[in-house]
Amino acid sequence: MSDGAMAPQDLEAALRRIGAERYHHLHPFHKLLHAGKLKRGQVQAWALNRYYYQSRIPAKDASLLARLPTPELRRAWRKRLEDHDGTEPGTGGIARWLKLVEGVGLDRDYVVSTAGLLPATRFAVDAYVNFVRERSVLEAIASSLTELFSPGIIAERVSGMLANYDFITDETLAYFKPRLTQAPRDSDFALAYVKEHARTAEQQEAVQAALRFKCDVLWSQLDALYYAYVDPGHVPPGAFVPADHVRRS
Repeated sequence: MSDGAMAPQDLEAALRRIGAERYHHLHPFHKLLHAGKLKRGQVQAWALNRYYYQSRIPAKDASLLARLPTPELRRAWRKRLEDHDGTEPGTGGIARWLKLVEGVGLDRDYVVSTAGLLPATRFAVDAYVNFVRERSVLEAIASSLTELFSPGIIAERVSGMLANYDFITDETLAYFKPRLTQAPRDSDFALAYVKEHARTAEQQEAVQAALRFKCDVLWSQLDALYYAYVDPGHVPPGAFVPADHVRRS
């Protein structure tokens, strides 16, 4: 290990601190969502915009898969594509997310078209796909480490939404159950890779920066939702306008 580099366990602790301070479970929009404080239209806006993130995850994973140097790494990462795209039509995370958008009262074709997407959502998600495509394999893998923190937010989201919204059912939230096992599996793999390969101080700073960037991607999407649909309620031209939307002055 080079001078100035942390021990692997200290690097892990530093990465977990980033999540504790910057993960989007702290965002006001998520607190409102989980506590049942949003109107149906605001939940619809969240589901519609989050669809774009879900739909682009396989694209970022495929771009990384093409650069992985060994069959072992490619086999491990290929599971992510299968999780999201499924192994046949109607399976996988994207299909389950479309069940969610229908469950909250949105038209599937409209959501898939991304016509009602917030501009900031598109910019943030595309920035993430480009980051994974353009940065080193080590940084790209490190950017996925937000999955370390997702099981907690998933459990909170499912229990909170089921308890607080009468239009939400177990079937609506079927996307999240597989993620309770998929996310830990994926994050364990990514964390082990990062701890093994981030050996210099420069590499360790790069992987921390990658995780901070990914947290910013998730946070900025919620900033946009809050600004457009909560306060002040300024929906950009062309973006989805819920039937119950009221712009605040």
